[in-house]
Amino acid sequence: MFTRRAALTVALAALGSGALPTAAAVPRSPVTTPQVTRAVLPRPTGRHSVSTRSLPLTDLGRTDPFDSRPGPRRFMVQLWYPAASRASSPHRRNPVAPYTDPGTAAAVEGDWGMRPGVLKGVGTHARSGGRPAPGTRSAVVLSHGRGASRILTSGLAEELASHGHLVAAVDHTYDAAAVRFPDGRLVLGALPAEPEDWDAQDRLEVAVRAADLRCVADALCRRTRSLAGVAVQRIGLLGHSLGGAAAAEAMRTDRRFVAGLDLDGGLFGTTVAATGLERPFLLLTSSPDHETWARLRANHRSWGRHLHLTGGGHLSATDVPALAAAAGLRERWPEPLFSDYLGTIAPHRAATVTRACATAFFDRFLLGFHRPLLDAPTHRYPELRFLWTQGA
Repeated sequence: MFTRRAALTVALAALGSGALPTAAAVPRSPVTTPQVTRAVLPRPTGRHSVSTRSLPLTDLGRTDPFDSRPGPRRFMVQLWYPAASRASSPHRRNPVAPYTDPGTAAAVEGDWGMRPGVLKGVGTHARSGGRPAPGTRSAVVLSHGRGASRILTSGLAEELASHGHLVAAVDHTYDAAAVRFPDGRLVLGALPAEPEDWDAQDRLEVAVRAADLRCVADALCRRTRSLAGVAVQRIGLLGHSLGGAAAAEAMRTDRRFVAGLDLDGGLFGTTVAATGLERPFLLLTSSPDHETWARLRANHRSWGRHLHLTGGGHLSATDVPALAAAAGLRERWPEPLFSDYLGTIAPHRAATVTRACATAFFDRFLLGFHRPLLDAPTHRYPELRFLWTQGA
């Protein structure tokens, strides 16, 4: 079991219930910092403007094991994509998309110990609606961390879309903090914070997540009425924390996924560490080295890299560092939770390095554009340590 994952799950559950003391109850040296009332995601660096929309998916071939009332598996997907037309300013037909809906915002704020109301004001750079740009042919399917939400990787999704990739981020129902469906239902997370058997729970959750990812691939590859309305030719996978394990497992079971990127996720609940993969896989981590990563390095059978973000924390690849000041996390999260999970690297720098690595990886293996960033250490990104290199 990946102990950092368990610690985060338990700590966040305690924060949400009030069982964990907040930073206000823990003596610390006074720090004077300017009050930040609104968070804004880092601006995408690609040449495309970005649009987004959300839609539900139903897998009629599966019964949801987490639903108390047996029925088909249902979940939400949010798409980000290069827009067909470049809008210079928001328009009432295509306004800037909100970060999330009020119900999901309240659930995430409560579960994650954030200042109430902060998420409704987060500034994004994608506009609602519109169609993908003609020629969009690559897709990245994204899986969030346990107890998190698709919204917490919005910045990375916008960045990839600005570079020409369609991104399909899944909200794994009953696993995510909250999932809002078009009919108004808000389904809250319902997985155990401390299961009796972590290994069995890992296997169950990762299997369900991997099946969700395959369902998205089915919808993206439909010949008629495809999920995004474009003919996707190559699909990659991106996952944070438990989503990284799900990405690896989905690659193991479905050859349509041609490359995978794991953001600080221990490879529990899957046999991939023992078997390796035959397609490109990138580990981008901030946590101390883990035995599942070491086993993957020994058994992987294709192009591979393990890059470590010096000074990073488990959440450095998500939006959380950019939200931290406005959300009051330094005041609300006790030590060592804040330092362990946000690290010491500046939020903007963590976003810059993560985005550069993800873009370089998917540009190469989905679009065929070679980026030297992943070849060897570079002075432009001194925070990146190359722990493992396999293949040119």
